[in-house]
Amino acid sequence: MTMSISSGAARQAPSPGRSPGGAGTVAGTTAGRVAGSREGEVTVFRGVPYARAPVGELRFASPRPPEPWSGVRDATRFSPAFVQSGPAPSSEDALYANVWTPGTAGRRPVMVYVHGGGWQVGAGSVPTFDGAWLAATGGIVVVNFNYRLGVFGWGLHEAYADPATGLTANWGLQDQIALLRWVRENAAAFGGDPDDITLCGTSAGGATAWQLALLPELRGTIRRLVAISAAHPWQPAFSLTPDDARVAHETIALRLGTDPRGLREVPAAVLHEEWMRFFSGDPDDRPVASGREYRGPVLDGRLVTAFPHDLPTPDVPVMTIYNSTEGSFFTDPLSPSFPPAPPAPTDDAGLREAVRGVLRKMTPVVGTPMVDACVDAYRRAAAAEGLADDPRSLWTEVWGDGLFRHRVVRLAERHAATGTTPQYVMEFSHPTRAPHFGTPHDATSKFLFGSHRLPPHAGQFGDGRLERRISRNFAELVSSFVRGGPPHSPDVPDWPVFAPDRPTTLVLGGEQVAAVAVTPKRRQLRFWDRSGLLPVP
Repeated sequence: MTMSISSGAARQAPSPGRSPGGAGTVAGTTAGRVAGSREGEVTVFRGVPYARAPVGELRFASPRPPEPWSGVRDATRFSPAFVQSGPAPSSEDALYANVWTPGTAGRRPVMVYVHGGGWQVGAGSVPTFDGAWLAATGGIVVVNFNYRLGVFGWGLHEAYADPATGLTANWGLQDQIALLRWVRENAAAFGGDPDDITLCGTSAGGATAWQLALLPELRGTIRRLVAISAAHPWQPAFSLTPDDARVAHETIALRLGTDPRGLREVPAAVLHEEWMRFFSGDPDDRPVASGREYRGPVLDGRLVTAFPHDLPTPDVPVMTIYNSTEGSFFTDPLSPSFPPAPPAPTDDAGLREAVRGVLRKMTPVVGTPMVDACVDAYRRAAAAEGLADDPRSLWTEVWGDGLFRHRVVRLAERHAATGTTPQYVMEFSHPTRAPHFGTPHDATSKFLFGSHRLPPHAGQFGDGRLERRISRNFAELVSSFVRGGPPHSPDVPDWPVFAPDRPTTLVLGGEQVAAVAVTPKRRQLRFWDRSGLLPVP
């Protein structure tokens, strides 16, 4: 869910109207012309505004179209990331898109990618999500972008009622809607087909991509959905209740000597730090009971009327992807997760306390019988399936299944039972290199974009012949789906439409490269069905 932004990942976008330093490819957007640069097999446009800077009266307001400019705007440098913790530059003036295209002529399918990061960190400029290799390999246009994060993006208060839209919440989700509309209006300028847009996202981005695919106002804009390790929101773990969102804004405003409306005038860094402070420490010590792990979309009655487990599944073709050990992102002390992984348990008592810690992300009251039931269920499942049952491995499985895999798989099963469109389900299972372990949450991004080979990632994910083969197959599967056909790749067996009780899940990774199987590790998910801790779709 979380990530850090590499220093130097984002370069400040130039001011509107500035001419590019050298000859470049020019595209005409609805707000003005932009000049990108030809880099290898693709043309790249960086830092293209899709909405006005949400500052001053536009903080906690619906996004507005970008201010038009005259002349040609330099689009060769990334914008800053949106306001977040970390050493890299970040700013409220960050609502920019990045486009990688094989060429500005023609009408290619478009893939819009929504970055993850627990709704609090991340950016389109992160090198992991560089779209050049995928655009060239797949013959598609790749778009990514920044959206509002943290206190600026995910909350609710009636004091912020927008005079134009009436909306009072979920400004980050509103940004994503604005971006999709911008792509629809501008895709042709970048060699894309405005009527052929696939929405893809990972983790928090996968969750909001799923929600966007359910919105009636985007029907016809989103043609397909690729949801990767979707962190589907629910209360109390991944979302604030509306009342708690109000309390959070009012309490923070009081601490800063103002009221919620006055928060529009507080310096962005001060407001961000106060929000992070409010949600730091033990969830039981906070003034609110929800948002225990992350603060994502809030039920606002307009854009988010219910969470995915209470809604029909999307009525577009779906590719559902998850990692085989989602939790190893959080339990590997060398992983780039933030905060760092706590010490792994080494004995039974330590395992039970570690599992209690995971369950407390979902509920404030975790009795010993619940902990015992969870540990016992996972031990039995590991024995039945010949899996590792050491304390770290069991803790990892509990963490990954409870926060991600259970709802991903159960929603996939519901779509298979009640949906009207084809769905393809993948378990990504390529193992990391020792001393890392498993296939952690967000491993997919490194292989989908070919960024596993970058120096920050190669030590963990590898850059050998097998890794490049896995990456190419992954990119070909996704891009063939984006191009409108069943997903396929020369190295991969026929991938059937998902049927839960038959071998239809594509397991991608490892020496075998790819195989079709019945969904692995289904025994572990039964604990969550009975626990009462998670919503069961």
